[in-house]
Amino acid sequence: MGRVTGKVALVTGAAIGLGRADAIALVREGANVMVTDVNVAAGEALVAELNATRAGSAHFMRQDVADEAQWISVLDEVKKRFGGLQVLVNNAGMVTIGTPESTTLEQFRKHQAVMSEGVFLGCKYAIPLMRDSGGGSIINMSSVASHLGYPVYFAYTAAKGAVRSMTKAMAVHCQMNKYNIRCNSIHAGAIHTAMVENSAKELGMSISAFEQMPTGLGKPEDVANLVLFLASEESRFINGAELMIDNALTVQ
Repeated sequence: MGRVTGKVALVTGAAIGLGRADAIALVREGANVMVTDVNVAAGEALVAELNATRAGSAHFMRQDVADEAQWISVLDEVKKRFGGLQVLVNNAGMVTIGTPESTTLEQFRKHQAVMSEGVFLGCKYAIPLMRDSGGGSIINMSSVASHLGYPVYFAYTAAKGAVRSMTKAMAVHCQMNKYNIRCNSIHAGAIHTAMVENSAKELGMSISAFEQMPTGLGKPEDVANLVLFLASEESRFINGAELMIDNALTVQ
C-alpha cells in the first residue's frame, strides 16, 4: 500500500474499461486522482466509489480530450484543487472498424483527434504543470496495433502509431530540458473491456474467440498494475520505453 501516496494523477477516459481500472489502482495506493471522461454518469459513480475507500481521493470532470480549451480548463482545476500534477495517464480512446479502403476521412480524423491530438494536447499542457510540481510520469496508452498489421482497425492503428512516436519525442524533450518528467507508452493486446467486446461483435466474433487464442485475454487490472508501476518511483529509470503487455502476442 502507498506506492503513490501524495501524488496527483489525471486519468482520461477513466469512467470505464482500462481507465477505470487505472484510477482504482492509483487511488488504492494513495494518489489523488482527477477522473475525466465524456461519460458523466459512469465517471461520477466511479468517483463516489473511490472516495469511499479513504485511501487517496478523486474528483470528476467531463472532458472531451480532442478539445484544447477543455484540456486547459481541466489542468487549471487540477492545479487549483490538488496543487500540482505528478502523473498523467493519456488513456481516452475509441475504435471504429474499417480497412484502408472502407474507412472514411471523417472516421480517420476522429481517431486522430481523440487519440493522437488528445495525447499531444495532454502532454503539451501537462508538462509545464508537472515541471513546476517537481517532475513526474506521463503514461500514454498506445497498443500492439502500432506494431502489427491490423487492416480492419486502420484508423485506430494509425492513431496509436502516432502515440508511440510522440511518446519517444516527449521523453527526449523533457530529458533535454531537465524537467524530471518521464514519458512511456503501454502497448496492450486483447484486454477484456466493453470496447473489445463491441469490436468483436462488429466483426461477427465472440469475446470467447480471444480467450481461446494461445495468448488469451487480459484483464483491465493487468494494465492497471503496469500503470501503477510507471506512476511510482519504482520505475524512475524507465523513460521513452514501449512496454508490451500482450502475453507474447507481438513476438510470435
